[in-house]
Amino acid sequence: MFVLSACRRVMLKLSGEGLMGDREYGMDRAVIEAIARDVRSVVQGGVQVCLVIGGGNIFRGVSGAAQGMDRASADYMGMLATVMNALAVQNALEQMGVDTRVQSAIPMSAVCEPYIRRKAVRHMEKGRVVIFAAGTGNPFFTTDTGAALRAVEVNCDALLKATQVDGVYSADPRKDCNAKRYETLSYTEVLTKDLRVMDASAIALARENRLPVVVFNMHGNGAFAAVMRGEGRYTVISEEN
Repeated sequence: MFVLSACRRVMLKLSGEGLMGDREYGMDRAVIEAIARDVRSVVQGGVQVCLVIGGGNIFRGVSGAAQGMDRASADYMGMLATVMNALAVQNALEQMGVDTRVQSAIPMSAVCEPYIRRKAVRHMEKGRVVIFAAGTGNPFFTTDTGAALRAVEVNCDALLKATQVDGVYSADPRKDCNAKRYETLSYTEVLTKDLRVMDASAIALARENRLPVVVFNMHGNGAFAAVMRGEGRYTVISEEN
């Protein structure tokens, strides 16, 4: 049986929109600092943490393509947005005394390290937080897929997906008061019911490698740390349901 509190290494997936707070665009420093404090609390508890952060608060490739932009070019711009977010969260963590490294799938040695799997693992073994930026380094793949890929590569025990609601629902609970909330789901149910909590390639990758996915609400002080203790409301996606 999957037990969150037994995890020694986890991947936290944050959306770019989650950094905006009440803004319509960009980053809210108070929100980033709250996330950093939450991550610090988990690290201080002895858990090795890595992160993937989306770029939708700055630029989203799909929306750029919808406006007539070449999809590959738009996706590369979105990858660069994730690097900006990663550097912002790194700065907040390091101001709180948490050693942090950013590794980018697109080499840019002036601002961060290139992605090297063994180096990333070594950083986490030393208690450092590693933020993986620029997705997979390829267009047409989302940061959800990038998070699942990196989580599998560095042998994470679970992937925690921070969202705007407290788990997976049959529909958007903010729009449908009759939406059903799930405590547990199998990977196959997520795909067949088209629940869209993550893109299909990310769920398929998690299923193939038996990587549990935990969906929770990032809002609220200490939400990440609480979930890691097995507290609060969240949905577990695994083979067991």
